Amino acid sequence: MQSRLECSAVRHDEDATTVVLKSTPEGVLARATKQKGVYYLLGGEGMHFLKWLYPGMKFKRWLLLFSAGVICASLGLAIVFNYKYIGVVEEAIFRLFYLTTGNYYYAVTTITGTAIILLGLSIMLAATQQIIKSVISVLVPEGSDKLVEIIFEKRKLNRGPAITVIGGGTGLSVLLRGIKSITSNLTAVVTVADDGGSSGRLRADLGIIPPGDLRNCLVALADTEPLMEKLFQHRFGGTGELAGHNFGNLFIAAMTEIVGDVEQALKESSKVLAVRGQVLPSSTERVLLAAKMTDGTIVKGESKIPLSGKTIKQVYIEPRDVRPLKGAIEAIRDADACILGPGSLYTSVIPNLLVQGIAEAVSDSDAVKIYICNVMTQPGETDGYSAYDHIKAILDHSGPGTIDIAVVNVQEIAPELREIYAEQGAYPVEPDIEAIEKLGIKVVKANLVSETNLVRHDPARLSRTLMSLVYDLKLNSDRMRLLDYYIMAESIKKLKD
Repeated sequence: MQSRLECSAVRHDEDATTVVLKSTPEGVLARATKQKGVYYLLGGEGMHFLKWLYPGMKFKRWLLLFSAGVICASLGLAIVFNYKYIGVVEEAIFRLFYLTTGNYYYAVTTITGTAIILLGLSIMLAATQQIIKSVISVLVPEGSDKLVEIIFEKRKLNRGPAITVIGGGTGLSVLLRGIKSITSNLTAVVTVADDGGSSGRLRADLGIIPPGDLRNCLVALADTEPLMEKLFQHRFGGTGELAGHNFGNLFIAAMTEIVGDVEQALKESSKVLAVRGQVLPSSTERVLLAAKMTDGTIVKGESKIPLSGKTIKQVYIEPRDVRPLKGAIEAIRDADACILGPGSLYTSVIPNLLVQGIAEAVSDSDAVKIYICNVMTQPGETDGYSAYDHIKAILDHSGPGTIDIAVVNVQEIAPELREIYAEQGAYPVEPDIEAIEKLGIKVVKANLVSETNLVRHDPARLSRTLMSLVYDLKLNSDRMRLLDYYIMAESIKKLKD
């Protein structure tokens, strides 16, 4: 008897209606779209399984073999347990044994059944292995060995410590590049005070939070092809409207308009770049960074502060009651380690702590709070600052309890590089260790400078120092298994200079 079809509309557009075709009482057969009176089949829920039976899938043969194994094993079980409908098979076995040996041996059914069970299980195992290989050959062309490495790497990263990094600018992305190979439980909480360059233009034109620092962090955490990274970092030349704009900034801006929410836009962008961890703004509200100088003048605008030529006394944001992103607060509270910096002190690190609730979350968190001091002073922002001055500025803006450990560089800068940077007004940051320790803060000294023409933190050295510190603390707190510690320690060792 033919079953009756029912159509129920589930979505209406201006020129199309999506309907569900039902065969009662069996349920959904297929979905179709109606355009100008014509139904176009979209596919049904039952179609998904049928795709496995498509020619060339190299799946059907192993599925049939697996089924044969199940039948064989079931037959063996029936023989062993003398199932009532298996008498015919038993009789045949007895007759065959009698004809070949001349004797009746009642245990022969148990032996034969056991052999058939083992044969069936062997067939099932072989079929399962071939099914897995068939799938692997498509998903991972390099082979099963590569798959094992992928699974191990992913599981290892998932078992890593929860790290939340707070900052912005180039310094933050340098750190993220290093520690993403140790843990994927990683959150970057990024400043939203940038108002210069492409970010500033998009902020003014579209009314969105500046995407530049967010983009840098996404690219730093990306596990994708180098070409994709180059694409997201590409800056348009020429003299037209796109001149100076960064493709990645435009991508994030477009994604924000499409999904209607910057947090969701970052999640979708993370999927495109296969990001390890997550990137979150400290707030989704627009803020303006302002600085009060020692002479009493006020300078407004993140990009204008370093150009004022005056000494900063205090920075603040407008409006002062900016709400933090809920996810950022949760990441800080749930972290094993909360890291501040590296990055521009007054324009990248401190602005995050000025967002309502961020500094309090850092202070209240059970995480170890680590500050990574900059290697060089920044002209117009931290002229003449020692490591102690950097830390004191953070505590003055955030209150006590936001720093437990300070990581400072003690590596000498090459004389020729010192001269080049001195011409720009930048000088090495003096460690000033005793003054820091008087604040009750532990100091970790390390050689952190990269051996290039740029004086900045080396990602491998910095991440090795930080992660060794974090894992030592976790091991001492009995929150980490020895095997996990050993595996992660080996990973840290691989971060070679």
